[in-house]
Amino acid sequence: MSSEALIGLALLLPALSALLTPAFGRWPNLREAVTLLFGGVLFTTNVVLAGRILAGERPELELVAVLPGLELAFQVEPLGMLFALVASGLWIVTSCYSIGYMRGHKEKNQTRYYTFFAIAIAAAVAIAYSRNLFSLFVFYEALTLSTYPLVTHHQTETAKRAGRVYLGVLLTTSIGLLLLGMIWTWSLTGTLDFTPGGILAGKADDRLCAVLLALFAFGTGKAALMPFHRWLPAAMVAPTPVSALLHAVAVVKAGVFTVMKICVYIFGTDLLRESGSSIWLMYVAGATILLASLVAMTKDNLKARLAYSTISQLSYIVLGAALANAWGVVGGSMHIAMHAMGKITLFFCAGAFYVAAHKTEISDMRGIGRRMPVTTTAFLLGSLSVIGLPPMGGTWSKWFLALGAADAGQIALMAVLMISSLLNIAYLLPIPGRGFFCKPEEAGSEPLRIREAPLFCVVPLSLTALGCVVLFFFADEIYRLLLPIVSP
Repeated sequence: MSSEALIGLALLLPALSALLTPAFGRWPNLREAVTLLFGGVLFTTNVVLAGRILAGERPELELVAVLPGLELAFQVEPLGMLFALVASGLWIVTSCYSIGYMRGHKEKNQTRYYTFFAIAIAAAVAIAYSRNLFSLFVFYEALTLSTYPLVTHHQTETAKRAGRVYLGVLLTTSIGLLLLGMIWTWSLTGTLDFTPGGILAGKADDRLCAVLLALFAFGTGKAALMPFHRWLPAAMVAPTPVSALLHAVAVVKAGVFTVMKICVYIFGTDLLRESGSSIWLMYVAGATILLASLVAMTKDNLKARLAYSTISQLSYIVLGAALANAWGVVGGSMHIAMHAMGKITLFFCAGAFYVAAHKTEISDMRGIGRRMPVTTTAFLLGSLSVIGLPPMGGTWSKWFLALGAADAGQIALMAVLMISSLLNIAYLLPIPGRGFFCKPEEAGSEPLRIREAPLFCVVPLSLTALGCVVLFFFADEIYRLLLPIVSP
């Protein structure tokens, strides 16, 4: 099959899954089999494409020309390939986890959940493969709208209020800032194509570049830069598999992917570095890293703590883009995969604690590791990866980011990265520590019983925890994939 046909297939598969899922709504086993089948074929398709991208191909597929020079078109390059692999691979494990969670918790409207989840994956893959900023914007908005029903899944007043915050922040930033930046860029350059080396060199002075970068960075609300981050903690009212979608599989990763892609292919790292236009963004990202970590430490609700952790970790990727050097871009891009694997593990574990033990507050999790040893061990491994300790995948992305900060002469930002890792330790490791080393609060002589979540929950979280280790030893493959982005 040609590479162009593979692009079309990758875009079509999750859309077909979304169309077929409602047809099997009366038969849950068939409905979920459809989701898993299409997820497996999509990931396989992306793996085949990845092999061709590593071999130097850059296949394209154009759907329609909306205006002269403004097409709905796709091109697969290394950064987009990485994002597509992350989204499609984690769709499979999240779907498996969803079976255990949604059934174990007896959630309503499960068919609607699987349908909109598939639509969100279709939008994420389209974002990953977008050839120009116009195509990316169209599917960026589609991702926002398709995830709104997932955020409001429970249909409670709290969920509806969270949904209004979710839509309000994301649509306001994208239409008010991101779209404005796109129109301004189009007026300057006559194109929105993602181009190696960028399209703005010689078209905008240093001050204008800084203004445009601000429109793009803050206009990409899914990147959750402070102060445009409130939607992310608000969305935690959704079921845990939705939180996994938001934090690891598609939504926030689409945000930081967009920032990285704009910095590399619209501005160009040479322009950002030589003009100094991105220095302010480095420090905004650094401030978000530290402030969100400090807020995370104050949260007793586990999902809320993980939400602020995500806000902090996303800014690692923004920082890598703003550093505008080879180490920063590679480290930030690599962190898309490393953080996804670690954070999805943590959210899977949070959902398992809720399903099996009905625990949501960290203060109530004394001794939970003795009752749920597999889940708590997985939480420990995911935490170590987010912290960046070997032998976990997060080690390498943080290492390259530190090299990027050193190469840019930003000693203060190197300190931010080190302090942030210490804060990660402070707000993550006490959770498995409390689980394993504190006695359960239940009094009496009742014998200790191991009671894990359903198998469809435990297997996925075990696989993603193992994935955190695997990524440490196979990071070179990701490095080789990303190297052409920064090679002259």
